[in-house]
Amino acid sequence: MSPADPLLSVVVPVRNEAPNIAPLVAEIGAALAGVPHEIIYVDDGSSDATAEALAGLRATVPALVVLRHAVSCGQSAAIVTGVRAARGAWIATLDGDGQNDPADIPALWDYAQAHGTPGQPPLMVAGWRVNRRDNQVKRLSSRLANGIRARLLGDATPDTGCGLKLFPRALFLSLPAFDHMHRFLPALVLRQGGRVVSRPVNHRPRLRGQSNYGTLDRLAVGVTDILGVMWLQRRWKRPQLLAAPPASTMASSPASSLAATPE
Repeated sequence: MSPADPLLSVVVPVRNEAPNIAPLVAEIGAALAGVPHEIIYVDDGSSDATAEALAGLRATVPALVVLRHAVSCGQSAAIVTGVRAARGAWIATLDGDGQNDPADIPALWDYAQAHGTPGQPPLMVAGWRVNRRDNQVKRLSSRLANGIRARLLGDATPDTGCGLKLFPRALFLSLPAFDHMHRFLPALVLRQGGRVVSRPVNHRPRLRGQSNYGTLDRLAVGVTDILGVMWLQRRWKRPQLLAAPPASTMASSPASSLAATPE
């Protein structure tokens, strides 16, 4: 498929993931061989050989687009950069550590095409890592965080931290952008009047490199972030448009009669 007119843009934010670049790019290309797509990597100020690894693939992977932040601005900023540069009407996000399985993207894509019909609220399909391949501390802390977040924000999403999500580009660009927003995309989509559906996806152990996140630093910023999203929810009401009256009703209304009466 030619990347000239992609239907789907895969946005992958990375920081210091040099050994994972080539394997994951190959997996994405294989998974989406039947879908016109582009692969947008956003290097968030890596200090390892991530930039060199991406540069080495550009000549052999026509669908690959590489963007780079001069300094690290965070995962959410990298996703925003990628989505703004994307040319596809639909976006799939994927963590760059190899733990999300690109083979799950076609199933999410098919679901979105079947259920994201025109005239209905926009749809986000969120991955749900049913069988986590992380250590016990990480699994327990994630379960606790998901429970607190779901209770306070009412997003009805069992695994908002999964990096694998699929949504319309226009929907994402309508959301407020802020640091760590990627952890609250379901709540933000619901706030915007959209729909969120969670679908089971595969989760794999990290085979190469080291995580850029620790358990304590996530918890430290999580409380402030949740309070901020709660503030956003309270400061916005979703407008609901009334259906226009039938043309015959409008024609017989007093206003219409007056307008049609000659002086």
